[in-house]
Amino acid sequence: MRGGLTVRSRHDREIVRLAVPALGALAAEPLYLLVDTAIVGHLGRSQLAALGIAAAILGGVFAIFNFLQYGTTAQVARAVGAGEEETARRLGAQAVWLSLGFGAAVAGLVALLAEPLVTLMGGEGQAAEYAVTYLRIAALGLPAAFLALGGQGYLRGVVDLRTPLVIVIAGNIANVILEVLFVYVFHWGIEGSAWGTAIAQLGMGAGFLVVILRRMELADARPRPLLARRVLSLGKWIFLRTTALMSSFVLAGAVATRFGDAAIGAHQVAFQLWILLALVLDSVAIAGQIIVGRELGAGRREQAYGASERMIWLSVALGAAFAVVTLALGGVLPRIFTDDGSVLDEAALLWPLFALMQPLNGAVFALDGILIGAGDGPFLAGSMIAAFLVCGSLLLAALASDWGIRGVWAALVALIVVRLVLMTARFRRGRWLVTGWA
Repeated sequence: MRGGLTVRSRHDREIVRLAVPALGALAAEPLYLLVDTAIVGHLGRSQLAALGIAAAILGGVFAIFNFLQYGTTAQVARAVGAGEEETARRLGAQAVWLSLGFGAAVAGLVALLAEPLVTLMGGEGQAAEYAVTYLRIAALGLPAAFLALGGQGYLRGVVDLRTPLVIVIAGNIANVILEVLFVYVFHWGIEGSAWGTAIAQLGMGAGFLVVILRRMELADARPRPLLARRVLSLGKWIFLRTTALMSSFVLAGAVATRFGDAAIGAHQVAFQLWILLALVLDSVAIAGQIIVGRELGAGRREQAYGASERMIWLSVALGAAFAVVTLALGGVLPRIFTDDGSVLDEAALLWPLFALMQPLNGAVFALDGILIGAGDGPFLAGSMIAAFLVCGSLLLAALASDWGIRGVWAALVALIVVRLVLMTARFRRGRWLVTGWA
């Protein structure tokens, strides 16, 4: 990169203006799950275990299909930058159709395969029955939840991040009210939690649909296969990239589990904190998707590169701050989650790796957002698969050689390092700086 981190940049104001509301919307999902956990947790151990199983399945589904959001943002932002306002609106309509189609298909599969999915997750007895019930009810809200993904992607692309934030917050408030009513007043148990979630998601989906339709004419709203393929042309690569990333985390959890309860407990503590810190870094990545897509669409290569450099350095600085804090509080933070001595000992082994990887995460998240904004899908998928292969090989070696939890997190650091090396090389060569709409 051409320069270091300066105190101020002309890009800072826009980056912050985009990143802050994006962070608010991103933070809504874990808060959503936190509320569900707090309400269901008072029903009993089986119900809480069931929610954990269902949340893991649904969370994986949403993560894999986030291409509906990211792919739409990048394509719409590029169209806006190129002055193709009508095309941008029509891309938004295609995002709606695609989201509804994928959402309906996934909802049907989740409802149909609820039992084998829960069994695959290790669910047994009463907890498994509750998890199946939860999944089948929650599946009713999946088409609307997917619509919210595509809707957010479109609105971010037209640089409207306030509306998604308002809709998501309203959905979270509705979820709290409905779950308290259904669980504690109507005494529906875990079914009440599932119904509250499904209804809240239906409301959010309807909100996004109304907002998007108000922005377009009737002719813009009809299905257009060519533009739908344009969204999917990037989306399919993001799908592969996300699948490889999720596979790395799933394999890491599976290996950690085989080192014993203390190891998986420590891994869970560190991984949940990793996700929390990732939310902040991902908000900068979303700003990257928007700004880079728009600037390249307008043919402004230098502006795209300059803004990207600034986002990388800001994200690295945030990651460095996280590293300092987590290292300083290494003896405190794990105790918030557990007082088990064995788990705390395992956490102490992985903690330096967890903390010191944060600046690397900062660079990787920013570069990921930049290259998504540039539509550099094939490279993103290929580099992520390469990183997964390295990480997976190290995880299997850690298991075979009994390296313990430290070996698991060393493999995750390798995942980040491989991605960083490959994406930095791509960034410096500038092959991603493809301008215009066509």
